[in-house]
Amino acid sequence: QVQLAESGGGLVQAGGSLRLSCVVSERSSPRHIMGWFRQIPGKERQFVAGMRWSAGSITYADSAKGRFTISKDSAKNTVYLQMTNLKPEDTAVYFCARSRASTIWSEAANPARYDDWGQGTQVTVST
Repeated sequence: QVQLAESGGGLVQAGGSLRLSCVVSERSSPRHIMGWFRQIPGKERQFVAGMRWSAGSITYADSAKGRFTISKDSAKNTVYLQMTNLKPEDTAVYFCARSRASTIWSEAANPARYDDWGQGTQVTVST
């Protein structure tokens, strides 16, 4: 079974930056969508950014546009989320996930379309 492992979370002041990494234990097909989600206790998991593994399509939540960048290194089976100008409301546990290969692009923000999840990494932004 595929495994995903996030790293790079931590405590940062507002306005700072962090880069999250997600290593996938096996190669992904071009049709897989890699997604970043975040979750606050008691709240539903929220879509942040998504990328088709072929890198032909990328999408962001409105809250992430202009501040976050999703990218990948195919040779390392790794997906990144570069986060800049962080705000206290970005505080959450961040998860990476891989969709089913059959997931259509319009469903990229739907967590139910993702079968494989990492354990999450905590991001805390202080004022």
